[in-house]
Amino acid sequence: MPKSKTSMATRRETIKQLFKGAGYAAMGGLTWGGMIKDSHSNPFVLRPPGAIEEKEFVKACIKCSLCIEACPYDSLKLATSDLSTVVGTPYFKAREIPCYMCTDVPCVPPCPTGALDINLLKDQETKGDNKPPKLNINNAQMGLAVVNKESCVAFWGVQCDACYRACPLMNEAIVLEMKRNERTGKHAFIIPEVMASSCTGCGLCEHACITEIPAIKVFPRKMVMGKDGNHYIKGWEADDEKRLNEIKKAEKYSDDNAGAIDYLNNSDDLFTDD
Repeated sequence: MPKSKTSMATRRETIKQLFKGAGYAAMGGLTWGGMIKDSHSNPFVLRPPGAIEEKEFVKACIKCSLCIEACPYDSLKLATSDLSTVVGTPYFKAREIPCYMCTDVPCVPPCPTGALDINLLKDQETKGDNKPPKLNINNAQMGLAVVNKESCVAFWGVQCDACYRACPLMNEAIVLEMKRNERTGKHAFIIPEVMASSCTGCGLCEHACITEIPAIKVFPRKMVMGKDGNHYIKGWEADDEKRLNEIKKAEKYSDDNAGAIDYLNNSDDLFTDD
């Protein structure tokens, strides 16, 4: 083949490869763009102890995986594109490998951005105590366990306390309640009850559940905790009574401002018959 034809064919092949490469790049960009678009905070994902509020967490986390490397039980995993949350952020699945509640909480201190905030795990300061607040894994709020009464065998009358025995805060986060079995009139139901004030959401109960699909499951607290709003006040709780006083102050301030605004907007005195 003449030299000129050979060079022409080479140029054509080069142009083909360039267009092909551009096509692959465009497809890859569209695919990645779709993944990024679908990646957002996921209210169902369980985060490590000390995680800040979910929407802020996905912004603060830089996907460094330092918390994952620090976990001695391999509980924490990197989120992938099929999890419907931000790729590369840490999470755990309680049924597979729960949080084993390490007392030194090794996963939190390495976080460089505060996405995992160690201050959320410290005990409250005591007046007159000059010691720094103590780190306490029991302050974690990774989630809240919920019992499905329909599938929990304890509610059938079968004696099972697997979740209760697995709980690291036995008799605090999970307690056993005895109820009369009206069906037989002879035996008692021994049923588990989760105490929201103490449950850390570690998932050890879900991991231990004997049913094929766990009858006790951990969800992020916001998914299962209600919100009473400002309409109801617990008069027997000092903090709530304080909230009532703050609401009254805000209402008084609003009323005072309303009077001032009415005065400023009143034009009756500007136009007289004199």
